[in-house]
Amino acid sequence: MPLVNNHLSAAVLSLLLAAPAFAKLPALTPEQQQAAAAKKEQAAAQAEKEKKELAASMENVASRWRERANANGWETHPQVSTTGQAPGGAGGNTAATPAIRSEKAGTAPPSADVKDPEKKGK
Repeated sequence: MPLVNNHLSAAVLSLLLAAPAFAKLPALTPEQQQAAAAKKEQAAAQAEKEKKELAASMENVASRWRERANANGWETHPQVSTTGQAPGGAGGNTAATPAIRSEKAGTAPPSADVKDPEKKGK
């Protein structure tokens, strides 16, 4: 039985030592909340600035490549903006999306390699 007591005492001791880890932290003071909000706002502004710089850099590289392609007679495709909008300000996808064809949904004929369900089990 001394072995059981050692395990039990070790478990109790570990619970007592771990109890402070489960304690709640005190609520933030108004100054701390303002500082956190300011820090979050600053990080968002920095991320937006970096995003714009990246988009400008990508547009610069794309325009240089297009100039070179036109000079060399290479085939080019309509430019797609890094903002996800089509050139000319028309937002979204202007191309018609094809209808989804699915055997399971019944919008497509069965494949030729599918076994005949009527002969199943024969």
